[in-house]
Amino acid sequence: MGILSSNASIARYQVLGQLPDPVMETLTRFLSQHAIEEIDAESIDKSIGWTSFENPFKPDFSQSSFVIGVYFLFSFRIDKKAIPAKVVTKQYLLEMERRLKDSGKESLSRNEKKQIKEDVLHQLSLRIPATPNVFDILWNYEKSTLWFFSTQKSANEEFESFFTKTFKLNLIRRFPYTAAMDVLTDVQKDMLEKLAPSHIME
Repeated sequence: MGILSSNASIARYQVLGQLPDPVMETLTRFLSQHAIEEIDAESIDKSIGWTSFENPFKPDFSQSSFVIGVYFLFSFRIDKKAIPAKVVTKQYLLEMERRLKDSGKESLSRNEKKQIKEDVLHQLSLRIPATPNVFDILWNYEKSTLWFFSTQKSANEEFESFFTKTFKLNLIRRFPYTAAMDVLTDVQKDMLEKLAPSHIME
């Protein structure tokens, strides 16, 4: 679900640190350098990177296209190729039969079978397009707060790691507990840390 969806799942983060000046040029450069790479015509099975909010399938970070007031709005894309196991098995058996016939052998060695499977996976990965998953990002740079529009564990982990790799900035996931620690006094923090969960018996 994205920022314009009627239903959205959001993970909130605190961004630690600042980008080097000039901020806009630095951000544009980082986004462009780490933009998503297309893998439809490649044998690679996964690609991750930044993309445009307005056109996620044609990244363009020129002319401040990702700036709205005090916010930076862009997207994170994860492309994966999923080849059904039954398709691999079918093509593997057909290819093995063809090579046996061409070679005149009665059987193939373990290494030959392994090579056939690798060749089949390579050829299938060239023919099967990647499935894209796009997750929107809204970053208030002045307040160092960021919203990532997904709560999927795998997507959040990929995003957190790639964000730090790209911008050299760390993220802190904001939960009710971490938010409370920012506004409570030392005495209240001690009380909070000593609290134990309540067990409700019916």
